[in-house]
Amino acid sequence: MKRLTFFTLSLMLSLQLLNAQAKKPSIMVVPSDLWCNQNGYVLTFENYGGSTTIPDYKKALQTNDQLVYVIAKLGSLMADRGFPLNTLESALARIEETTARNLVMTSKSGASIKENPIDLLNRQARADILMKVTWSVKKNGPKNYVTYVLQAVDPYTGKQVAGAEGVGVPSMSASIDVLIEEAVLTNMDNFCARLQSHFDDLFANGREVAMDIQVWDDATLDLETEFGGKELAEIIDDWIAENTVEHRYSKAEGSETYARYDQMRIALYTPQGKPQDAESFVRQLRTYLRKTFEIECKVVPDGLGHCYLMIGGK
Repeated sequence: MKRLTFFTLSLMLSLQLLNAQAKKPSIMVVPSDLWCNQNGYVLTFENYGGSTTIPDYKKALQTNDQLVYVIAKLGSLMADRGFPLNTLESALARIEETTARNLVMTSKSGASIKENPIDLLNRQARADILMKVTWSVKKNGPKNYVTYVLQAVDPYTGKQVAGAEGVGVPSMSASIDVLIEEAVLTNMDNFCARLQSHFDDLFANGREVAMDIQVWDDATLDLETEFGGKELAEIIDDWIAENTVEHRYSKAEGSETYARYDQMRIALYTPQGKPQDAESFVRQLRTYLRKTFEIECKVVPDGLGHCYLMIGGK
């Protein structure tokens, strides 16, 4: 009987481990910044008194049929390998449906922080990986062929986690989606294996995010203010150590009014099963400070992987 019980428990544990390992990262296919710049699909927005140029995905989708074919084909190839997809077109539509959201957040003291529209897209899409594609259709006599570059980028850190490039076989009649498929198939399995390896690491060791803590200039406290014999900076350190995966984080710098935390490893999902990003993680810290020490804070997202915690008011 004991052997049967032990075997049953071992089997259940093995199945749980297999289910965890089988979980796939969600992916969104987008044209690369290079491709958008080369083809004139860019827009400029004002940010911190200057201007920033970013890809204009909406215009590209509406006017370039090659892009539609390439995204559809790559999406199909990834789906065949069991990777769930978030479509760029759907993500853009969701952003338009939430136009009431104000990208500029201002405090009582007049400070403001603006979120990059690409960061807003990432937040709406909630993809674990951005699959950026660059391609060009070239001619060899009467035949067409494709050169391509695939880059898998973690939108939380901006780091490339996998890549592939190559040249397709020339053809006189094949369409762009067929040329792309023939060109990328050789490297697709290795590319997907690297994606899965990266995601397995995130699943086991947590996702990497960063946080900046600042104090409003009209606040009545700072990070050196003591609560029960501990400075606020120490209290925050203890909370981060307790709530990061394997207590993994780095405090890059700190003063009485500023602290920078990076390489914070947070669980991919909350206990409720929702995807977790820097904002949702820092909101938990805000709740802790408010309930335990009656400290008012403001959480300001800056993309998926970075967040500001403004101490001393909203």
